Amino acid sequence: MNQNDGANQNSRDGNFLGVLVLLCGAFLAASAIGSFANAAPAVTAAPVVTVPPRLDIDLNAFDASKKLMALPNGESLAYIDRGERSGPAVVLIHGYTDNARDWVPMLPYLSKHYRLILVDIRGHGRSSKPECCYTRLDFAYDIKLLLDALGVQKADIVGHSLGSIIAQTFAEYWPERTAHVVLVSSTGGAPPDRPRKPPQFDFAAEIRKLKEPIEADSPFMIAWWDSPTPVDPDFLRRQRQDAAGIPLRVWLAVLDQALPANNVYGDLQNTLPRLKAPTLLIWGSKDPIMEEDVRQTLRNALPNAKVKIFDGLGHNPFWEDPRGVAEVVNAFLNSPI
Repeated sequence: MNQNDGANQNSRDGNFLGVLVLLCGAFLAASAIGSFANAAPAVTAAPVVTVPPRLDIDLNAFDASKKLMALPNGESLAYIDRGERSGPAVVLIHGYTDNARDWVPMLPYLSKHYRLILVDIRGHGRSSKPECCYTRLDFAYDIKLLLDALGVQKADIVGHSLGSIIAQTFAEYWPERTAHVVLVSSTGGAPPDRPRKPPQFDFAAEIRKLKEPIEADSPFMIAWWDSPTPVDPDFLRRQRQDAAGIPLRVWLAVLDQALPANNVYGDLQNTLPRLKAPTLLIWGSKDPIMEEDVRQTLRNALPNAKVKIFDGLGHNPFWEDPRGVAEVVNAFLNSPI
């Protein structure tokens, strides 16, 4: 669905949602809880970053740890199940053209007592790539079936960009299976009275120009994963390579089906009232696709949600300040339901 938006990484995954919308430092966990806000979103100053945040996870070992689960609906979902098996289950859902590796920068900073379940959504990574179907409910149902197979009755659901829409959908349709919800770089859709203007970067048009084989190091793909702040280059290279391996028909199917192009706002707003679980909304202040008006429609639909805005960060704040974002997530997930 991160993924975490100049053509830069901040626009990359969020542009998928934004295009559909337009077309259709570290602090203590205790103080993090106190800095949440509802009507007036809290803002955390961006750290001064001159080198990429260190990746404390071996990427080869991480990639090799994926397992494959055959689901009753005929799909196979790749996933990684790590951490304390007896701890609270936390499902991490990546964004459009990404995979479970999306969360690697933040993993070392998440609480060690969680059971982390990281998925490759259908069509992505090592999961099956069916001819159909790629609606947000299809993605969410896969997650539900995976949790059934793993014997997980209730979980915290964390999603980024497209993954946040999947997380939202899961919580709406299976509230009894949902503990907390964290939506990173998400949207409630463009308000109907929003002035019509062309997107800053029409990635939908660029995606429709792609030809197979997709070249991982083409100018488009480099721009798709570019970042305004340093990100580990090997991490980005692997992300590009994996995305280039996704069949073009899947790129297009997700683009066309994940949200209805003619009624994004109506589709999202129609089901958001079902989301009753405690919810945290995270954005980077410089995310140019998830701009203030599309953030506000989500806040309006979820008036009890906690809000955290990271000043100076973009569409992938958990890549840009993984420790800071993880501390906020830890504090929220440890809060009582």
